[in-house]
Amino acid sequence: MVEREARLVRVVEHAPDTRSLFLRLPPGERLEFRPGQFISCLLPVGEKPPLIRPYSMASTPEDEELELCLNLVPGGPGSRYLLGLTPGAAIRLTGPWGTFVLDRAPDAEAVFIADGTGIAPIRPMIRRALATAAHPVVLLHGSDGVPLYGRELTALAGSHRLLRVDHVAGARLQDEVVRRWIDADDDRSRHFWICGVGVIVRTLRDLLRRGGYERRAVQYEKW
Repeated sequence: MVEREARLVRVVEHAPDTRSLFLRLPPGERLEFRPGQFISCLLPVGEKPPLIRPYSMASTPEDEELELCLNLVPGGPGSRYLLGLTPGAAIRLTGPWGTFVLDRAPDAEAVFIADGTGIAPIRPMIRRALATAAHPVVLLHGSDGVPLYGRELTALAGSHRLLRVDHVAGARLQDEVVRRWIDADDDRSRHFWICGVGVIVRTLRDLLRRGGYERRAVQYEKW
């Protein structure tokens, strides 16, 4: 396990409790990762430091900086520590890790379903899919409030004929999935990538698999 140290170079606030942290590795170092993967941050907090917390990368492998998008978890020492950092702070990390990845678009419609901050790893996945896609690419993002990266992804859809982006309230996410991809037609060739927090992820996974989609065609990451 290779441990690295990155520097926090800037912070972007999306909402009072949600921010993006941009990290830069030392000169000459790059983190080679696949869209959808995460790093583990080794944080100097908790009863037995380091406290290890995984965070998906919202940046693409081609970006110069690593972007982590996270929100404040009530009672969560990891998120509280990270959101309290200012530019110049050092962050120890390992990785990349994870098998929730996309290297190229499938030979079928690609559907990305994000719940809240689950959009973070899906954002670079969509860009990679569009670089290789011959079939439609669809994003359904469930969010309460202003969707993360909403303007960026809507603009991307406006410039790419294969991409469709839809935002719905988080409470409507399950019903929309059933309506669009289970009840609407008999096409079961689609491939899905689902990411979010809590039981909704496994609920959507099970609905799609029981609805006739192949097990391997429904990938997911639950936080």
